[in-house]
Amino acid sequence: MNSPAQTASRRGFIRSAVAGSMLMPGILSELLAADANDPLAPKPSHFPAKAKSVIFLFMSGGVSHVDSFDPKPKLIADHGKSVTFADHPETKGRAGYEKLFLKKPDWKFQPRGKSGIEVSDMFPHIGGSIDDIALIRSMHTSHSNHFNATLGMHTGSFAFARPSIGSWLSYGLGTSNKNLPSFVVLAPQMPYAGTQVWASDFLPGAHQGTRVVPGAEPVANLTRRVPTQKRQEMELEALKAIDEAHRVDRADDSQLAARIRSFETAFGMQAEMPVAFDFAAETDGTLGLYGLKRGQNSGFGWQCLAARRLVERGVRFVELIHTGSSGNWDSHGDMGDHGRLAPQVDLPVAGLIADLKRLGLFDSTLIVWTTEFGRTPFNNTAEAKGREHHHWGFSSWLAGAGVKRGVAYGATDEYGIRAVEKPVHVHDFQATILHLMGMDHTKLTYRHGGRDYRLTDVAGEVVRGVLG
Repeated sequence: MNSPAQTASRRGFIRSAVAGSMLMPGILSELLAADANDPLAPKPSHFPAKAKSVIFLFMSGGVSHVDSFDPKPKLIADHGKSVTFADHPETKGRAGYEKLFLKKPDWKFQPRGKSGIEVSDMFPHIGGSIDDIALIRSMHTSHSNHFNATLGMHTGSFAFARPSIGSWLSYGLGTSNKNLPSFVVLAPQMPYAGTQVWASDFLPGAHQGTRVVPGAEPVANLTRRVPTQKRQEMELEALKAIDEAHRVDRADDSQLAARIRSFETAFGMQAEMPVAFDFAAETDGTLGLYGLKRGQNSGFGWQCLAARRLVERGVRFVELIHTGSSGNWDSHGDMGDHGRLAPQVDLPVAGLIADLKRLGLFDSTLIVWTTEFGRTPFNNTAEAKGREHHHWGFSSWLAGAGVKRGVAYGATDEYGIRAVEKPVHVHDFQATILHLMGMDHTKLTYRHGGRDYRLTDVAGEVVRGVLG
């Protein structure tokens, strides 16, 4: 380790060499890399990656699979008939499972694209893109509460706070653009499980997701508060020198290293983040793909276009959380809520796929569409208009880099109740995402509390059937 005197001498040389330069923060970071041990420095993947970035589309609240991506003719034919789970190991002795009534979907299904995969009329535009999608109809998860299932989908843990999948990829791969965070979350409202959805937990703090709230000021404090950029550069240099001197005797303090790195990232964000969120140069045709009007700064279409622009600029993991303008997908009382929410995401998601293809980014970007669980194909009364939480079976899909196109993988039973053919647990889903990013989920680990942790806990298998 260098002595304080050596460290100060080197900083003096750097200060004289780059003082007043607009490139100072980047140069400083490079020259002091050995000292800073930059947690966001680019790292090699375990094996050649198919994808460079992930766009993670999360539908908060639980989208009904039997109304969207999982057609069940038998469910339609037996609408109103009763079923029981009184003797099933998971529900035996639990009140409410003695007699339930099958409920048909509220939307019609039809074959889409050349593949002929059936998608409901709830998602006509996504259905029109089905030939670019690997649809997984056999998802299942380990909890039926929103908080736990949302936590599980993002962190692999259903009970305790753990690092988010975006944080794991940031930790494993670093970033290719030091002026932007490696992990960005576009979230107009707070989802179930709150900030734990994008927290880094025991990973270094630099890997935590940066939340962006659509609107007139997506990120607070992006406007420089000092008179000139040169003045800010000088202040940042002085602050970094003090921080580095403070860190000499605290080399193992990951939070301190993350805090030091955050100041430099913040400096870069003031220059690059406003550009990423400035859609003025986008053509009317491109805005139309997302269902956007010129000057619009909210809505899921805005989130999708912002995600594309962030991926263009090297952001590793971008999550878009859809909660709806007045509620989420948790349609207990009336499935009409789904009918109100679906148009908010249908066109923008299809537009995102088309735009990435147009720009040549589709083959390097992994698109993930998911929700925390499905909704019951049955209800407690024959007349019920809504559906309850359902973790035994639901649908998710992948598209883009390294993904097989126009396939439907796995299946639930004839009523859509349980994943019975090629079941895919959340841990399998996560292992597959990491695999497409060039990471072996069993080797992406972090030592904490006396043992190694990983995103997929002690389970998970890559779903080879959806890989191209």
